[in-house]
Amino acid sequence: MLTPVSITSSAPEPITPDAPVVLRRPLLTQQWLDLTFVHWAADPAAVAGLLPAGTVPDTFDGVTYVGLVAFRMHRVGWLGLPGVPYFGSFPETNVRLYSVDAYGRRGVVFRSMDASRLVPVLLGRLGFRLPYVWSRMSVRTGRDTVGYTSARRLPGPRDAYSRLVVRPGERIAEPTGLEHFLTARWGMHKPFSGDAGFLPNDHPRWPLHRATLVECEENLVASAGLPAPTGDPVSVLYSPGVPVRLGRATTGPPRR
Repeated sequence: MLTPVSITSSAPEPITPDAPVVLRRPLLTQQWLDLTFVHWAADPAAVAGLLPAGTVPDTFDGVTYVGLVAFRMHRVGWLGLPGVPYFGSFPETNVRLYSVDAYGRRGVVFRSMDASRLVPVLLGRLGFRLPYVWSRMSVRTGRDTVGYTSARRLPGPRDAYSRLVVRPGERIAEPTGLEHFLTARWGMHKPFSGDAGFLPNDHPRWPLHRATLVECEENLVASAGLPAPTGDPVSVLYSPGVPVRLGRATTGPPRR
């Protein structure tokens, strides 16, 4: 059972490219494949009200970010069981913010999670209280590009959509501090009874490529209650993917 968070003033944990804690008994296993991370800078004051109680915007040099992350979820499995090939494999596109809690844990906050399989959407909404929505989606790889489409079905808004095409470049030998900040996130924060629950994850270090944004048409960010992005994104990254393990949600101090 989750216990309430008491607000403290711990400094944010260091940004580490490798998971600081290896999960001994993961709740879920899955693979995240063919990921594209598109990010725009944001004023922390503009997004603070969209985060769970007990968290504040996480910042890098005083700036926070809005992320649009498109990928393929592959073979979700429960409690060490083999991943499910059909219901556990589907395209997904997330709108996310960056958060830090009273204990210094850095995480992400999902504002919307479009997915193409109805059963995982219902499980995510009812079982985890995550903002999953059912959408018509595709991920297509070409000779040198990767393309993602999403068109919202339920629960809406029905006109929410995204179309992304990127051209990945060479693998990054040493990502910048900002690139680690945007991708090396070892958990998510979610509301729970007026406080912030923290659901940890671990995975190998990201293989990252800087990418060229060939096409970007979307209104998912605005549909998630955020100001529509203006101008070019400050970061576009691609990764072929990693295997991921997720733990159980907790509140209170970290349990080592």
